[in-house]
Amino acid sequence: MSQEDEVKRLAEIRDILEERVRNLEIELEGLRAVLKFVNEILLEKSFKRPELPEPARLEMKPPTSRLKTITGEILAEVYEEEDSMRVTLSRDKEFNVNTPPFRSFLLDRVLVKMREKDQEAVEKGELLPDKAFSYEVRLDGDVIREIVLKNVTPERRRELKSAIRWTLEKMFEKMKG
Repeated sequence: MSQEDEVKRLAEIRDILEERVRNLEIELEGLRAVLKFVNEILLEKSFKRPELPEPARLEMKPPTSRLKTITGEILAEVYEEEDSMRVTLSRDKEFNVNTPPFRSFLLDRVLVKMREKDQEAVEKGELLPDKAFSYEVRLDGDVIREIVLKNVTPERRRELKSAIRWTLEKMFEKMKG
C-alpha cells in the first residue's frame, strides 16, 4: 500500500469516526433528555400517601433527635440508622406539601440536587447504584407525614437536618401567620 493510499484510508477512517462521534453525541443528548424526563416523573411520583404501618414500625426506637423552633416548639423527630434517616413530622402540625419553601428549597435545592449528584457519580462509575442517595416524601392527602432518606453519608447528615429544620420552621411561621 502506497503512502498516498494509506493517507486516503486514514482520512476515510477519520470521517467514519467523526460521523460515529456525532451520532453518539446526538444519542447521548437524547438519553439525557429521557433521563431528565424520568427524574421529573420520579419526583412527582415520590409524593405518595403513606401505607399502613408495618409491624416493625410499631416497635420503633426512640428518636435520635428532635427538630425544634428557636422557641422550643417540636417540628419533627429524626430517627437515624447507619446510612438512613427518617424524619417524622409532628402530628399536631399540618405541614402542607404546597407551603413554601418545601418544594422550592428542600426538594429542588437540597434533595433533588443530592440525588442528581449521586446519579452522576453512578454514571461515571464512582458510586454503586444501590449506594446512591434517594428520598421519599410520605403524605396523607397534602399533609407531609414523613421524609425517608436513604444512603445518607455522614457528611450529608448535618446538612440534611439543618435544611429540613429550616424548611419546617419557615413553613410553621407561615402556618401561624
